[in-house]
Amino acid sequence: MRVLVVDDERGLVDALRRGLTAEGFAVDVAYDGAAGLDLATDRDYDAIVLDIMLPRRNGYDVVTDLRAAGVTTPVLLLSAKDGEHDVADGLDVGADDYLTKPFSFVVLVARIRALLRRPPQLRPAVLTAGELVLDPAARTVTRAGAPVDLTARELALLEYLMRHADRVVGKVELRDHVWDGPGEDGNVVEVYVGYLRRKLGREAIATVRGAGYRVAG
Repeated sequence: MRVLVVDDERGLVDALRRGLTAEGFAVDVAYDGAAGLDLATDRDYDAIVLDIMLPRRNGYDVVTDLRAAGVTTPVLLLSAKDGEHDVADGLDVGADDYLTKPFSFVVLVARIRALLRRPPQLRPAVLTAGELVLDPAARTVTRAGAPVDLTARELALLEYLMRHADRVVGKVELRDHVWDGPGEDGNVVEVYVGYLRRKLGREAIATVRGAGYRVAG
């Protein structure tokens, strides 16, 4: 398994390279965001360990650019920041995990191995379906290039439909994933689909009688 480590703390990078090599990983390193981005887009890696505060390009920008380029390699972000918004920002731009400095090397290796056990998923940074474009990180939607103002719940419903645009999604599945599950009124899905149609156009979401809904492609 080949891992890319990107961090400007050379002592830490050297320690991680020695430790990960001892654990059986092949390790490449970079000391700034731009160099890390070049390596990550030019070569195939099984995982990337990426610091956030980097020279030339910060970790958030690197992850954003990787996902926009279609690179789905799992990314473990490292940071001295441990605020909940810092963690949320890192995950929202497309990282798969977040580890706060200082950290245990044993925990780092366990996190990397956990990422490697996950089945590969093609989760594009920007979702498209016909004229609709949804950016999950920026929480924005456009239709034929024009911005559409959606509530948080409407956005969550549309995102779920667009992530599963290849199939019909049932009302129960939508209720369970977008709301709190069985406790919700079963009509809530139908109501919010109606809200989306008023904002996006009736043709944006098709009803498949007896089965559920499908976003127009």
